Amino acid sequence: MAHYRQLGSIPRKRHTQHRTPEGGLYYEELMGEEGFFSDSSLLYHKGIPSAMVDATPWELPGLATTPNLPLKPRHLKLHELFPGEEWKNTDAVTGRRLVLGNGDVRIGYVAAGAPSALYRNGLGDECVYVESGTATLETVFGSLKVGEGDYVIIPRATTHRWVPTGDAPLRAYCIEANSHITPARRYLSKYGQLLEHAPYCERDLRGPVGPLLTEGTDVEILVKHRGPNGVAGTRYVVPHHPFDVVGWDGCLYPYAFNVGDYEPITGRIHQPPPAHQVFEGENFVICNFVPRKVDYHPLSIPVPYYHSNVDSDEVMFYCGGSYEARKGSGIGQGSISLHPGGHTHGPQPGAYERSIGAEFFDELAVMVDTFRPLELGEGATASEDPKYAWTWSGGRGPAQ
Repeated sequence: MAHYRQLGSIPRKRHTQHRTPEGGLYYEELMGEEGFFSDSSLLYHKGIPSAMVDATPWELPGLATTPNLPLKPRHLKLHELFPGEEWKNTDAVTGRRLVLGNGDVRIGYVAAGAPSALYRNGLGDECVYVESGTATLETVFGSLKVGEGDYVIIPRATTHRWVPTGDAPLRAYCIEANSHITPARRYLSKYGQLLEHAPYCERDLRGPVGPLLTEGTDVEILVKHRGPNGVAGTRYVVPHHPFDVVGWDGCLYPYAFNVGDYEPITGRIHQPPPAHQVFEGENFVICNFVPRKVDYHPLSIPVPYYHSNVDSDEVMFYCGGSYEARKGSGIGQGSISLHPGGHTHGPQPGAYERSIGAEFFDELAVMVDTFRPLELGEGATASEDPKYAWTWSGGRGPAQ
């Protein structure tokens, strides 16, 4: 985000001496993207940020995927992945279950009640959508209190941990990129300001508060990074706690944006999915469908037309309200639908006619469109509703 913030104690000029009250020096770290040619921040540490005393392999949770063969639309019931009280001993990092993925993005889901280890993702940015529950995201930049409906954008290599709060599980839909995640480019000026036609603006974004200073020695950090098979993990032990930043400034930091602050773009006839875009990464986009007034042409059909998104796979995460186009399919809160490129998809039978005359849709869904095919993770095979593909044909499927 090209939106400057400053927090804590920093020197007047960058790359100059910044002294402790005792006369020593703080250690300046530049955290920057794209080889010094994109957004960056300067952080001032009490300890040397490069110091570590051990490094061992971290065996990542299952990341194997299988192709979507035969090619089918699929319905995944994510709430079934964490039954009963299992969430109470699960954390939001190591407890994630991979649902879908390709070489550009991985989509996981978790219901968590335990604090996570310190963690950073060295492959790309993360966009974590909070379906329900509350948490504090603790980071080297400070802390963020987050809750239902928050998108939380965490830049690549940000050391952080998730601390669930309250009595209910933190349910998180985790979008892990192999790139950076930014607001849609068409919403931004050439200098990075959100424009007047954007459905949200800088006032809607919440940055960290702090600084967050924590004491500790021989502290573990889990690091996800590039490896021979695409994704690998390492467990570092560092001599002092990484939350030792007394101040920072710049345009690179974690932030939260609540879906309730998204101002939907509507029209006389049905608006295509790009009208609902929020963010983008390399070879994928993130959109949301929020409660809104719908099409007001006298002959409009408010639900979507049938469409073949021939260049992308479409993933819808249903996280609130009642999604009109999917009535009768079995989809509900916590469901995912995967509609792959090569399959024509659209409203369930009867939804077309039922929508005529509707003035408002009370629905909430987060959509990810990818421009390379998605494969199925273990979380998908464990939660699939095998009947979904045949719901457009009245339930008639292959002979048993």
